[in-house]
Amino acid sequence: MAIALVLVLVVVGSVVFHFLSPWWWTPIASNWDYIDNTIIISFWITGVVFAAVVLFMAYCVFRFRHREGNRAAYEPENQRLERWLTVVTAVGVTALLVPGLFVWSRFVTVPSDATELEVVAQQWQWSFRLPGKDGKLGTSDTRIVSAENPLGIVPSDPNGQDDIVVEAADLHLPVGKPVKVLLRSIDVLHDFYIPEFRAKMDMIPGSVTYFWFTPTRTGTFQVLCAELCGQGHPLMHGVAVVDTEQDYLAWVGQQQTFAQLSAPQKTGSAARSTESTTASGLDVAAKLETPEAR
Repeated sequence: MAIALVLVLVVVGSVVFHFLSPWWWTPIASNWDYIDNTIIISFWITGVVFAAVVLFMAYCVFRFRHREGNRAAYEPENQRLERWLTVVTAVGVTALLVPGLFVWSRFVTVPSDATELEVVAQQWQWSFRLPGKDGKLGTSDTRIVSAENPLGIVPSDPNGQDDIVVEAADLHLPVGKPVKVLLRSIDVLHDFYIPEFRAKMDMIPGSVTYFWFTPTRTGTFQVLCAELCGQGHPLMHGVAVVDTEQDYLAWVGQQQTFAQLSAPQKTGSAARSTESTTASGLDVAAKLETPEAR
């Protein structure tokens, strides 16, 4: 009797805690309310099944408790019960899967007017690349990643020269405009996740994954890695800022392109060449001024 009462209290306590819990989702900041709705449907289905199973257990514990003089009736199989459980289980699993399939279809169908953005993960920081004035991202290759070219942008691709490179700094996005996020990792498995956007995807070395979203409100949001990626995983945080159009354009105007970041190397080489030529010229001039030369 006591066990049956405990099982009933577990169900009641779980339902009350669910509705009164102080822990819930962060306020949504993207178009993916479909994902919230799908999770709520899953909560209701699994919650009803949980309550039904535990209450049935409580009923069985009470109904078939030991009593003097009663004997258990052995029943090896019950085809009617098996058919009933099979149908109910199939309906429940279908109800769990179908909403997710509709959401996934939307998740991978990128709007034609979406702007591409590249996110590059490495232990343990986030870097970003945005298209320049041509609106196209240049090609990249992990084999040419270096300290001078941390994102592996192919220098010979003209589309990549005006790409905006944001290395280990805040990402800014315009509000109300769809964004296709291209995801790359240059070392191990990572996962790009912004809780308020409800969108996340694994980043697999050697491949490019993607998803899309539309920011719906301005604000500052935390970027997290949702995949265990090594010792510094808990510290792999970033910041995404959703701006108004005016603020976003002002931020873009302050960023450097790949060509600008590559320019100092060329300037340094040219400067060293110039210094060498100048030194040679001074040596020649000094020799011409010596008495022997005169």
